[in-house]
Amino acid sequence: MPYTVPTAPAPSAAPSPSLRQELQDRLDTLARRHRVPGAQLALDTGADLLTLHTGTADVTTGAPVTDDTAVPLGSLTKPYTAALVLLLADDGDLDPDEPAAAHLPELRQLPGVTIRHLLSHTSGLPTGPDSDTAAATTGARYLTALCTPRSLLFAPGTDFSYSNAGYVAAGRLVEAVTGMPWHEAVRALLLEPLGTVPAFLGDSGADRPVAAGHAVNTATGRARPARQNLAPLEAPAGALLASARDLREFGRLLADRSDVLPPAVAKEMRRAESAARPNALADGWGPGLALYRQDDRVWCGHDGNAQGTSCHLRVDPAGGVVVAFTGNAGGATALWRDLAEDLARIAGVRVPAAPPTGGRGARIALPDAVGTYRNGDVTYRVAPGPDGSSALSVDGDVGLPLVCYADLSCDLLDPVTGRLEPGGHFHRDPVTGRIDRVQISGRTARRTDDG
Repeated sequence: MPYTVPTAPAPSAAPSPSLRQELQDRLDTLARRHRVPGAQLALDTGADLLTLHTGTADVTTGAPVTDDTAVPLGSLTKPYTAALVLLLADDGDLDPDEPAAAHLPELRQLPGVTIRHLLSHTSGLPTGPDSDTAAATTGARYLTALCTPRSLLFAPGTDFSYSNAGYVAAGRLVEAVTGMPWHEAVRALLLEPLGTVPAFLGDSGADRPVAAGHAVNTATGRARPARQNLAPLEAPAGALLASARDLREFGRLLADRSDVLPPAVAKEMRRAESAARPNALADGWGPGLALYRQDDRVWCGHDGNAQGTSCHLRVDPAGGVVVAFTGNAGGATALWRDLAEDLARIAGVRVPAAPPTGGRGARIALPDAVGTYRNGDVTYRVAPGPDGSSALSVDGDVGLPLVCYADLSCDLLDPVTGRLEPGGHFHRDPVTGRIDRVQISGRTARRTDDG
């Protein structure tokens, strides 16, 4: 996905009053429609900057959302961690293509896993245990138990599987090289140079207003705060809190519009890894960033979900456009997708927000996909339906109908709304022709039996 990045003009921070009001009205309306207590939007076109907010940061206190309110970012923390690692590489402290085990003895059983593999989710590592399990161990023990040849989903550098464990390793790599805890390193090397007031999950002393995530009762429409559940060792994968305005500042780095990172680091993050095929998540992946095709452009960014939050960053490096959004309820994902459509209509900015559904070729039955697949401790089960269709269940949950296509991609069918949601892709072994893996929502699972 090659592209060049022209120099973009500095934003004037003076959008038209009519544009501001129309987008504010839409943000207010969509937040009510999707039962999201509070949300933020930052739109930087390269010429103009617009920041908006609506609603409540925490329904128990009634505190309002402001431009400065920090929201749990979830996996949008990962691009910050990747930028840290590549900043160290730019300083000559490490080589992205050297074995990660050169710095982390916990990975000594996997000498083929490089630092680049960790950052681009091409290491073959499983996603890692749940946060409650992770909280009961140390980072070294966590990685030693997980980073074994038996645990690998595929040979390093040959496929894609989204992995929190890879970013636990990346965070420990930062600590090994800098001699600082990850929190201190990201604070000193990225957040403070960006002008972002640091805030982390589990840190009650944040020097700024903080939003709670919320769960919403679909029957009553009432929201209640959701408890954040992230093990301390998982911080490099998901512990940051930030506002949409903060995300916009980070997005400017990725568009080469800030001198906090050397241009070579941003360019490296935007470079697509040939083995990274995320299917339902994005069109490609670089070290720390998802890549999205929109019209004739390649955007970069990331999505993040903590408990009861949904946050999104999109950057068009060629045009200098940055769009950032935060919302503090699960329904904010749908809000973001609707808002992206409004941005195209109102502001003329076409943002790649929702992954496409519908594979290439006709819908087909795929009976040889029936079986059991595993990613670490997570079990995926594909069961046959009465009409030749299939259903997918995860760890014994109620199965969702699968819609399969001739190119082996698949979507999930919501039985309530009838809507298709991006699913993933099945893989056939090139030698035997047998389906041996499935990738669902970016996570690959290896077949364990014929079920």
